[in-house]
Amino acid sequence: MTLMKSWVDSANDANHPFPLNNLPYGVFSTEDGDPRCGVAIGDMIFDVTAAESEDLIALTDYPLFDVPFWNELMEEGPAVWAALRERLIALLSEGSADRATVEPLLVPMVEAQMHLPFAVSEYTDFYAGKNHAVNVGTMFRGPENALPPNWLHIPIGYNGRASSVVVSGTDVRRPWGQLKSPEHDMPAFLPSRRFDIELEMGAIVGTSSDGPISVQEADNNIFGYVLLNDWSARDIQAWEYQPLGPFQAKATATTISPWIVTKAALNPFRCDTPTREVALLDHLKDCGPMLYDIDLEVTMQPEGSTESTITRTNYKEMYYSAAQQLAHHSTSGCPMNTGDLLGSGTISGTTKESRGSLLELSWGGKEPLTLPTGETRSFIEDNDTLTLKGAAKGDGYTIGFGTCVGKVLPALDDPYKR
Repeated sequence: MTLMKSWVDSANDANHPFPLNNLPYGVFSTEDGDPRCGVAIGDMIFDVTAAESEDLIALTDYPLFDVPFWNELMEEGPAVWAALRERLIALLSEGSADRATVEPLLVPMVEAQMHLPFAVSEYTDFYAGKNHAVNVGTMFRGPENALPPNWLHIPIGYNGRASSVVVSGTDVRRPWGQLKSPEHDMPAFLPSRRFDIELEMGAIVGTSSDGPISVQEADNNIFGYVLLNDWSARDIQAWEYQPLGPFQAKATATTISPWIVTKAALNPFRCDTPTREVALLDHLKDCGPMLYDIDLEVTMQPEGSTESTITRTNYKEMYYSAAQQLAHHSTSGCPMNTGDLLGSGTISGTTKESRGSLLELSWGGKEPLTLPTGETRSFIEDNDTLTLKGAAKGDGYTIGFGTCVGKVLPALDDPYKR
């Protein structure tokens, strides 16, 4: 597929993240209005809520965009998703007869504040990147026991906190927690000293299900994708995780990018999962290309300093696709709801420069990173800003997600002071 031309000039730049080929969905507000649904096109936002109220968009007999989230559309299913995309392309394509009516409904991005693009029903995070799992396992158990016995058979995950999911640009406060160091007999209640990121993608469940679904059905049910930063307090995690896994170490915040990039926009970039070392059971077997070729990177910017790229990797490094994760999640009969968010797990490549967390990049703090400014980092320091970026490169166009940004604020002096 090549670049689709729009009458919005900025959308025709080969390097712009929001061409007509993309049309991602978000929620925005301006000084003179409440949060509402919008679609990114070039450096503008098309006010979909206003367009529906003016009958420019009429997908059903009832409104879908009178609320500040995209869940109402998601519940309608793939046929309505496709109808909206077709209508948006017709309205925004070069030569559209509707330009004069649509143009007044465009809002410059620089004037908009972004909000969570959907109401998060529940949140599950996975541990489905093999390179990350091998790196972490090697650090703590040695290379011969790096992967747990079940890892090559199922996508491992845990239930996180939907209440902690925040949109890009939201500051993140360094958490307090119970820490236990090897040199002390008793744990202490302190601010985390090993606060970290995890570079992930988030898949959003659009169509709900009640009971087991196949991998193909799961893929059909996924609405779209966002960048996701699974903030992680490694020292809290090290003390708490046995025997039930992560808990408070992952509950501080999960930051997502502000735009939902749909499967339709990503379809040209589908690719296969890696070759299996162990055959999966039938209900989890691949049924076609289920991953995506999306370049990813993370930058760090200490306060008052310059932004530096600390890692580059690609979503195709995952061992399990989001469809396999969703299918596995449903096997017990667990209902999956519209607005459920599935974190991919940390996306690391095979080289040191492509590791998706500071835990790996600094090898547990033993090999600190040296930034171009000369500063070093093993883990995140107060007032550091971390930014996740992602883009799929097509023939003369780019599919972007918007940035996924969070600044880490110092811990509270006293978390129980009222």
